[in-house]
Amino acid sequence: MRVLAPYLALYKRHKWLLSLGVVLAIVTLLASIGLLTLSGWFLSASAVVGFAGAYSFNYMLPAAGVRGAAIIRTAGRYFERLVSHDATFRVLQHLRVFTFSKLLPLSPAGLARFRQGELLNRVVADVDTLDHLYLRVISPLIGALVVILAVTFGLSFLDVTLALTLGGIMLLTLFVLPPLFYRAGKPTGESLTQLRGHYRQQLTAWLHGQAELSIFGAATRYRDQMEQTELSWHEAQRRQSELTALSQALMMLIGGIAIIAMLWMAAGGVGDNARPGALIALFVFCALAAFEALAPVTGAFQHLGQVMASALRISQITEQQPEVQFPQTASVTPTQVSLRLRNVTFAYSPQAQPALNAISLQVAAGEHVAILGRTGCGKSTLLQLLTRAWDPQQGELLLNDSPLSVLDEPTLRRAMSVVPQRVHLFSATLRDNLLLAAPGASDEALADVLMRTGLEKLLEDAGLNSWLGEGGRQLSGGELRRLAIARALLHDAPLMLLDEPTEGLDAATERQILDLLADVMRDKTLLMVTHRLRGLARFNQIIVMDNGQIIEQGNHAELLEKQGRYYQFRQRL
Repeated sequence: MRVLAPYLALYKRHKWLLSLGVVLAIVTLLASIGLLTLSGWFLSASAVVGFAGAYSFNYMLPAAGVRGAAIIRTAGRYFERLVSHDATFRVLQHLRVFTFSKLLPLSPAGLARFRQGELLNRVVADVDTLDHLYLRVISPLIGALVVILAVTFGLSFLDVTLALTLGGIMLLTLFVLPPLFYRAGKPTGESLTQLRGHYRQQLTAWLHGQAELSIFGAATRYRDQMEQTELSWHEAQRRQSELTALSQALMMLIGGIAIIAMLWMAAGGVGDNARPGALIALFVFCALAAFEALAPVTGAFQHLGQVMASALRISQITEQQPEVQFPQTASVTPTQVSLRLRNVTFAYSPQAQPALNAISLQVAAGEHVAILGRTGCGKSTLLQLLTRAWDPQQGELLLNDSPLSVLDEPTLRRAMSVVPQRVHLFSATLRDNLLLAAPGASDEALADVLMRTGLEKLLEDAGLNSWLGEGGRQLSGGELRRLAIARALLHDAPLMLLDEPTEGLDAATERQILDLLADVMRDKTLLMVTHRLRGLARFNQIIVMDNGQIIEQGNHAELLEKQGRYYQFRQRL
């Protein structure tokens, strides 16, 4: 149960609304019990009076009580659902924000071992499962306990023995059946949670990889694996349904025993009344209605195992400590940036081979540096270390002669613009996709940067209000690259890190983008990772990497004169 503690703490933010929901649930249950109890007594008393030949009977008062209880039950049920679900949705909202705020500092190092489909399932489905904690566990349990006490107290005015007997049976049922079915349903609940996540992960991978699976003839085998997982999931659901049916059957059996006990004991007299008459019906119908209030409790505790499994899956992510820690003290954003790397060594866990091995590099403020090398030689890793996605195991990185680790995260992000290899397009308007980089930018500035990056076609039709992504316009690889460059230009930082910015562009567009970058970044520092050799003559430094090390360094003319690796690259053009 300790795993639920962080999530129960979130309920304190809405404790009054949640408490109101519980109170309304209790009022509704008591009104329902009162309605059936009073109706049973009223009908029985009317029959007894008619059979006895009595000429006077207070018809108005119990009839008004029946109508009042019916109205309270209907109104209470409506407002209880309204308040409880509203409170639950508010808790889930904060839970999602809480979960995402814990995930964000972990990216990318802490999340590398999780697949995207698994992360999505944990953040969405597992968080949604936690709503059972209030609606199906906490509220029914508190409501049932209060109902038992209220019914026992109310009936004690008529007969203490009968009241204590009914209350004892109900209390014993409340304390025995829920833990019993929690233990019985815990393995099934955990299995359901695991299988649901596994199936959705397989489904996500299947949807993303349909083309490759079909090309290599693996689609049928992969689909068979999905079907096997689905069958196991259905089997777990069947076991949970059987447990639910068993709990309801046991509750009906115990309720039937309690009703028979009330009927037998009340027939011998109620209080000082040796001839109880209609009071027998009152106790019988009260027992019947009270056990209906207990019915959700046993089923609720079956879901507790599933809730705890989901909470554990979320905690496995959120309780991780970020590998990169930023200081909390704010720093002044630099207007010029110089970089220095001293014997930087870094390896991805659990790989033994370092991605970077004793890299040393110095970049003066305003310099433009191109980084070349084969795929996997460590170029992109170098840029990621500069953004502090990871910290090196050895060596240090200096920005303006200060370690990167002394800069708080907002300052570091303001100091650099990044164009990654993988550009994300949000399902939103063109304006929203650009305002990510500069929230205060005007529409004129957004339109201008689109024109400068050759994306003026995106302004056709709805202009900046054009919808991109799902349900809207899809962008080609080249357009995505230029959109990322447009974001970087809007961010207007003194340091720009570019990872294959011209990949997927034709020669004319590539020349346009390189000219634009040279103009905009004239007095700023620029590091560009590239496989393409066009336009490198204008860079101050060209670095050639291989196996995580710098093997050549110099400007265009110097490297051609050495006739080394860079010269070989040029010869292949």
